[in-house]
Amino acid sequence: MDAHRAAELAARNSYGRLIAYLAVRTKDVAAAEDALGEAFLTALSTWPTRGVPAKPEAWLLVTARRKLIDRARRSQTQTKVLALLNQSGFEDDQALEQIEKLEQKQFPDDRLRLLFICAHPAIDKKLHTPLMLQTVLGLNAAQIGSAFLIAPTTMGQRLVRAKAKIKDAGIPFTLPSTQDLPQRSQAVLQAIYAAYTSGWASISEADIGGSDSHHTNLVNEAIWLAKLCVQLLPNEPEAHGLLALILYCESRRNARRSPTGEYVPLSEQNTELWSSPMIAEAETALKQAANYKKLGRFQLEAAIQSIHSQRAITQQTDWATLIQLYEGLIQLSPTIGAYLGQVAAIAQHQGPQQGLSQLERLPIKPLKNHQPYWAIKAHLLKELGNTAEAKQAYSQAIGLTQDLAVRTFLMSQSQTL
Repeated sequence: MDAHRAAELAARNSYGRLIAYLAVRTKDVAAAEDALGEAFLTALSTWPTRGVPAKPEAWLLVTARRKLIDRARRSQTQTKVLALLNQSGFEDDQALEQIEKLEQKQFPDDRLRLLFICAHPAIDKKLHTPLMLQTVLGLNAAQIGSAFLIAPTTMGQRLVRAKAKIKDAGIPFTLPSTQDLPQRSQAVLQAIYAAYTSGWASISEADIGGSDSHHTNLVNEAIWLAKLCVQLLPNEPEAHGLLALILYCESRRNARRSPTGEYVPLSEQNTELWSSPMIAEAETALKQAANYKKLGRFQLEAAIQSIHSQRAITQQTDWATLIQLYEGLIQLSPTIGAYLGQVAAIAQHQGPQQGLSQLERLPIKPLKNHQPYWAIKAHLLKELGNTAEAKQAYSQAIGLTQDLAVRTFLMSQSQTL
């Protein structure tokens, strides 16, 4: 395999796992990230000439550990860091052999532990989710800043300060006690969902048929972490709700694009391409959440997706129920996505004019750079025959769209005016 390709795959498949393993043992997230980054750079410079190692993940872990030791020897924290690294059980001259043996037994996966560490109350709540997205899931400051509408430089500075806080405050690198788990769980669940949506939205023409794509990796990470949260928090209904929500959405992955890569809206998707086993698993998770009679955001969003999934059986969508569910979601979690989802449901149930009237009641300032707002507005204006305004709205939506397939779809819709 090409060395650069091998390094890229290792980064996609192992970054969070390796960061968590190193950070938990050194008690220093930033140092772990720097060391692993240097290990990847070393891989890019040595693998092309020496060949890709049989176990890239173990090689990267050994190299990163040696980088940490070299840095510790040059700093005032030498004794403490060296002691922590030695506690990992690997001597320098036998490190690779020991890690490979441990790898065969599946060495500890500390990602969930690191997620809960990042949600410590000593860290600014606004940074809980961004910090998790970077440290555990490998998103960069630009990607995170874009999701939170914050300049990449500003987001990067805030994340650096948050990592320093973990180190300077001596935040313990252990799972919180049972009584402290619930107060941190919401931030962890939000980060897992943000990781899923980032992967879900990143699919492009290059991803079609690609089993090792960035999309697939982030999605699989999110599903795995969501299931782990259910195991850790079996009595937390929102953990079950999040798992259900992700599974409902992911059940439609194969229908989101045509065989040639064109974007297919939900209303036009072939339900035979939806994954019935995944929908059934989602239904089970949602029913489990309902047993606790404690409604939350993720349960409501999962219920909305459950209604859409019923189309595979009834060939119809219960828009009236969707409007009610969106109203509940708005009361509980008034996000832009919830408002726009309700607008779409109203337009389908009561007609495009009612949908447009509801849309125009929303404040424009937070929506002026929001692509779904302009896409929905363009569609409704087109349905009402307002050609000039529809073209303008389509132009706005196209300009804000990063997904090539979605942009092509919007352009085709605009050209039919």
